[in-house]
Amino acid sequence: MKRKTSQFLLPLEKPSHHKNVYDIYPSVHIKDGFIGEGYETLVDEICKEEIIILDGYVGVDWEEVSGSFVQILRNKGLSVATCNMQDYLKSEDEIEQMVDPYLGGDDPVFGYRTALKLHDYFDEAKLSTIKIEESTDITIIYGTGAGQCNLKGYLVYFDLPKNELQFRMRANEITNLGVNSAKNTKQMYKHFYFVDWVVLNKEKKRLLPKIDLIVDQQRPKHPTWMTGALLRQQLTKMSKTYFRVRPWFEPGVWGGQWIKDRFKDLNQNVPNYAWSFEMIVPENGMLFECDGKLLEVSFDMLMFHEQKNVLGKAAKRFQDEFPIRFDFLDTFDGGNLSVQCHPTPNYIKKEFGENFTQDETYYILDAEEDADVYLGFQEGIEPKAFKKALEHSSETKEILDVEKYVQRIPAKKHDLFLIPNGTIHCSGINNMILEISATPYIFTFKMYDWQRLDLEGNPRPLNINRAFDNLNFNRKGKVVQDTLISKPYVFSSGKEWKKIHLPTHSDHFYDIFRYEFDNEVTIETLNQCHVLMLVEGTSIELELADECQIFHYAETFAVSAAANSYKLVNKGGEKAKVIVSFVKDEAC
Repeated sequence: MKRKTSQFLLPLEKPSHHKNVYDIYPSVHIKDGFIGEGYETLVDEICKEEIIILDGYVGVDWEEVSGSFVQILRNKGLSVATCNMQDYLKSEDEIEQMVDPYLGGDDPVFGYRTALKLHDYFDEAKLSTIKIEESTDITIIYGTGAGQCNLKGYLVYFDLPKNELQFRMRANEITNLGVNSAKNTKQMYKHFYFVDWVVLNKEKKRLLPKIDLIVDQQRPKHPTWMTGALLRQQLTKMSKTYFRVRPWFEPGVWGGQWIKDRFKDLNQNVPNYAWSFEMIVPENGMLFECDGKLLEVSFDMLMFHEQKNVLGKAAKRFQDEFPIRFDFLDTFDGGNLSVQCHPTPNYIKKEFGENFTQDETYYILDAEEDADVYLGFQEGIEPKAFKKALEHSSETKEILDVEKYVQRIPAKKHDLFLIPNGTIHCSGINNMILEISATPYIFTFKMYDWQRLDLEGNPRPLNINRAFDNLNFNRKGKVVQDTLISKPYVFSSGKEWKKIHLPTHSDHFYDIFRYEFDNEVTIETLNQCHVLMLVEGTSIELELADECQIFHYAETFAVSAAANSYKLVNKGGEKAKVIVSFVKDEAC
């Protein structure tokens, strides 16, 4: 299975990494359990079953999976009958018509979150013809949607991380669900995001309590697996303690060198790193490790299984949508981000079907002397003139004098800039930004992109009209200084520690604090999930009732609401500073 990326394939076994630095393969160690490797051990586990149901996510290499099962079983002298679920789908034309209302037409980025379910993809008359052949030892029903076959059998679920799915997508190795040919990359991703992922996440949630074996299929010919019971046990444990997801990294047209210079385990043969997806539920996975072997499942499985333990009082509002997103934007020796804004809550619901909007903040993790951000309008902004200038620049490719319309504000380490929906903004060069935000992450309306092409030489799409449906022109002049730059103050303190409040905007449903301490500090969750990062210092130890874990500088992790309280112990020689973000009580 080909993949188009500069990023390393997840190794079978956890590699050693540079000591006391950011770990790109964070994993939960399973003390009492087993992770198997390879199709031989997988088939050995289930070869006594008469009906085997092999279900899984879009992008899984079903030809490899089914072929391996059949060959190994027949080598054992067993007769095998197979049933490919692709044969029971509705026609491609029917599926295309069914999903078309959710794909946004020719829009290169945006569609509408589907209401479809996986059952809608299958022909009921065809499904009713699935029969067990009594003359064979084993019947294998395989393919995405195998759980729809209406037969009882041993359920094996094959998962695929979203980053690997996209790497296969970019290589034109996979297609959207029920579609035989690959679309262009942007259209395919849009189809995945608004349709396939929504449909298959619903099905994954339905199947999770029933899964007998979970398989990680991202490494060709080398799957890893464990029992569904062990998976659910580990998810429950994490929901009462802590978790860190596996981050993934992408180069970009404006990307910088900060991540590349400091995260040495990453592939260095890239021009830059623009993003790190530190904790984004729809995109990240979680790694389990046992006897060195690694197995990855999607982060949302934790939310499907134990949302109340994870989110506490916020679960009523957000259910299995993890509300807070942490990611990095690296412009060190790079370029400016596009000039952009994000949709209002009503707009994102009406236009895209999302439940909450993309309210953001920029926390400056690091910055050079000349770093700045573009934030809010100049006092004398005239919306019609600004739009005319944007459209003229887009048509003629002339450089826009951005500062004529948008304020440029110096940025320094530990500043927090507030970017509620409708706020015009972008990062300038020489910033390392920790973006602390609401989880939605693709709803960026670009107005100006400095007349540059993407890394593949294509224009980056602009969304000027959508932006003007959402821009708040009251955020201008002195209002920007007063309301869009956080004013930190000491909330509480004790011997050798301080709790600093970094107030967010009234439109933000999440709050941000920073703990500064020489030795240790104890924190109550107060029935909220805490998302944390060490933003200054070398390393800290997280201590829970019966769990301890070391985290290094710039690593994102979360403590579940059900943990109740936890202690952070400074393991470095300088003062530790830790950011903590959680949902405001009044927003639950």
